[in-house]
Amino acid sequence: MSSEELEKLHEIYRCLYEELKLIPHRALTCHGEDRRRLVRTFDERRGEAEEVLQGMEEELRAAPAPYRNSMVTKLRLYRRDLGKLQRDMKSSTSGSGSSAPTLQGGQRGVYSSQNEQSTQQQSQRALLLQGSEYLNSASQSIERSHRIAAETDQIGTDIIEELGEQREQLDRTRDRLVNTGENLSRSRKVLRAMSRRLMTNKLLLAIIMVMEVAILAAVVYLKFFKK
Repeated sequence: MSSEELEKLHEIYRCLYEELKLIPHRALTCHGEDRRRLVRTFDERRGEAEEVLQGMEEELRAAPAPYRNSMVTKLRLYRRDLGKLQRDMKSSTSGSGSSAPTLQGGQRGVYSSQNEQSTQQQSQRALLLQGSEYLNSASQSIERSHRIAAETDQIGTDIIEELGEQREQLDRTRDRLVNTGENLSRSRKVLRAMSRRLMTNKLLLAIIMVMEVAILAAVVYLKFFKK
């Protein structure tokens, strides 16, 4: 519940009620079109006061129980006061010419016609208020949709940025793997070259050993067996 909104509605009602209190007395001193205009004004202000009371009731639905109960009692008193003003207004518009019964009937007809017009105006006002509520609800729904769209857009942007960072990491990892593969290829080439040199060295060593053995055998033969 918005206490500020409730106070605002209460102040509006008080202003309307103060204006309504003056109209029955003024109606006693007016005739013709001026009285009909006062009747229309009274009906319009009374309808506005009823709408304000309904708005106060809606605001009170979420109020704490003790406060709500006291305010509901006040609202009953306000409606009772409006009913009394309604009766005073009828009396003012229908009882000012006791010596002219025809005039009384005419004033009752005028009041009935004006009351019907007021009822139609209240119905139209209620439709307008309902339309305004629908528009407010639609506006709130649009605002929520815009907010959700903005949040979704922000999430999408964050995901794209994160994917971009992951792609950069993958590119760096791929580059490292390429460099590692090139290093492994060079290492394999070096190992193959070393293996070939080792085999060559072993072969040369074996040839040298064979030559040394042959020379040693020739020396022994020449020295001991050839006379």
